[in-house]
Amino acid sequence: MDWMLDPASEEPLFRQIARHFEECIFTGTYPPGSPLPTERLLAAQLQVNRSTITEAYAELRASGLIHSRQGSGTRVSEHLWGVAQRQPNWFAYTNGGTFIPTQPLVKRIREATARPGIIAFNGGEMNPELFPHHELQETMHTLPLTRLLGYLPPEGDPALRLSLCDYMREEHGIVATPDQILITSGAQQALHLITQCLLSPGDAIALEGPSYMYSLGVFPSAGLRLFRLPVDADGLEPEQVIQLYRKHKIKLVITNPTYQNPTGTVLSLKRRKRLLAVCEEIRIPVIEDEAYGALRLDDAPPPLPTLVSLNKGNGLVVHIGSFSKTVAPGLRIGWVVAPPSVISRMADAKKEIDHGTSTLSQQLLTAFLQKADWRGHVQQLKTALTRRRDLMRQALSDHVGDKATWNHPKGGYSIWCQLKKTIADQDLIEKAIAHGVLFMPGTIYGAEPGFIRLSYACPAESEIVEGIRRLGRML
Repeated sequence: MDWMLDPASEEPLFRQIARHFEECIFTGTYPPGSPLPTERLLAAQLQVNRSTITEAYAELRASGLIHSRQGSGTRVSEHLWGVAQRQPNWFAYTNGGTFIPTQPLVKRIREATARPGIIAFNGGEMNPELFPHHELQETMHTLPLTRLLGYLPPEGDPALRLSLCDYMREEHGIVATPDQILITSGAQQALHLITQCLLSPGDAIALEGPSYMYSLGVFPSAGLRLFRLPVDADGLEPEQVIQLYRKHKIKLVITNPTYQNPTGTVLSLKRRKRLLAVCEEIRIPVIEDEAYGALRLDDAPPPLPTLVSLNKGNGLVVHIGSFSKTVAPGLRIGWVVAPPSVISRMADAKKEIDHGTSTLSQQLLTAFLQKADWRGHVQQLKTALTRRRDLMRQALSDHVGDKATWNHPKGGYSIWCQLKKTIADQDLIEKAIAHGVLFMPGTIYGAEPGFIRLSYACPAESEIVEGIRRLGRML
């Protein structure tokens, strides 16, 4: 066979093989009814495992291009045009569309998370043992079902938006009115609405590097160009915003200023003020993602003011918040604070997308926020996260030792580690899976090779020490 696989491609090998045979069938190299090589022969010719060929042939069978019969092998469908008219070519469809597929390494990690016995430090959500099960169950019993079965305004439940005004003022010093708030299905929908309503394909935006937002498909799928803002111990460097604006005409800056994911850094007060001054000067907005802002651990200094509160209502900052990190991710409740004209534009798009965030989730959360003890849950959560962080750091000292260095986060969900020896991500993850432990490589977030993110919120507390012990053995 003259055709060769491309091992360096991000496209999986089985899909490269399926795509090649699909092209051969449509161009007539393999006419209807002609036999295909046996799986064993093709595996030998291409020097791959036979299971790879099995997957490729399964993809072609699913598209209706080939069929297999016992005793006669695998052949191109005799009535190819008829098949094409009756059944869509899903292989072509799933490799099309505008949304960028999940990176193969991320898919590999997600699939491995479901394996029995794996200790997962890779997740971006808290373990279910940290959810306020009892409190939410009690609250649920107080809600009359008759109010929960219809649509709410696309901007969100008026009662929830009013409660959020009180919450943000008391907890974060943010002064907002209900018409400045949009309820979203989590913080990620807020980012999606921003890309769809405020930006156009080809626009350039600035992100922290590394940043979890770098790993999201929502930005490249919208045709946006991403440019990196370097991060050090004090957060992003505001002067770099000016350079990126002059060079690439960036349209906005997106930052995760408090307990940044994945590095855990906090943007200093001096840099917060300078960032606002720079963006005001060049007249571009700042998107502030404060998903972790409420998760200040027990030994952390007092919180810094949010960017939106420092801006004092001047309309420069779009603020994003979420209850996924403090209450429960399954509620899918986030919110946006922005000028009313921006909220109106995004609410119009949201109505077209989903008719509004779940009525049940909104009213459950509204009732929960009105309970006197809900802040007690958040304090218990922060204490539990502090205990877990300390447990992980001690385990790293005991079992990883001089193989890595790591930070001491003051909030959030994770520890950011730098390995002393750089190992290719694919090899690192396959070895980790073999040792029964998982984490996220830093390159997923746009970091240089050699960094990993370890979540202490994701596994059960009883698994943390054993998981780090496995990590140490693997390294």
